[in-house]
Amino acid sequence: MREIVLDTETTGLDTKNGDRLIEIGGVEIINRIPTGIEFHRFINPERDVPLEAQKVHGISTEFLIGKPLFRDVVRDFLAFIGDDVLVIHNAQFDINFLNHELGLLGEKPLSFDRVVDTLALARRRHPAGPNSLDALCKRYGIDNSQRTKHGAIVDSLLLAEVYVELLGERQATFGLQTVGSSASLGERRNGKRTTAKVRPEPLPSRLTEADIAAHHAFIGKMGVKAIWHRFWGTVSS
Repeated sequence: MREIVLDTETTGLDTKNGDRLIEIGGVEIINRIPTGIEFHRFINPERDVPLEAQKVHGISTEFLIGKPLFRDVVRDFLAFIGDDVLVIHNAQFDINFLNHELGLLGEKPLSFDRVVDTLALARRRHPAGPNSLDALCKRYGIDNSQRTKHGAIVDSLLLAEVYVELLGERQATFGLQTVGSSASLGERRNGKRTTAKVRPEPLPSRLTEADIAAHHAFIGKMGVKAIWHRFWGTVSS
């Protein structure tokens, strides 16, 4: 099952006040496991970023000069999310901003029927709270030390881990599922596979000659039918 964990950053809190989208980050997960395929774009909002917003996400007006407009990234964004489920923390906020931008371009809005709001999940599971992303990372022992400020791609990666914990599926998924060819041999980012780095020099063996000799002697006492002989060769009985 393919899902997209999504987050956005904006110039403020309300599109009715002229606030705009400035960053989109998305992480593909299949069977609740990240595949390494991500979508990340900064967006020129065609307006200033207030200081109050900069203090939250660290994105300045100057930084966004020259970045693409939303209309320049919308096709790639829609292709990335496809028709799959969107996993978002406090989803109403992000969906409102995305639909505002889509509406300005005459694009079809995103339906809330396809959205999983992890804030709602957290409130049901932990009604006493707190249920911010930072609080949930702390609750579940997820390292969020890189999250010095809000950021769409970092928050999406953290939310992918929180999502599994909220569903109680950490033990069910850890190490027991594969994602086909998505990321089995190398990391995939932005839809492109990169080759895994090869260690320049192999690590030396921790086995000493004495260890190897002792092991040979041990399996020699096990008889010719011992399975170890498939790896070490046969010995006479």
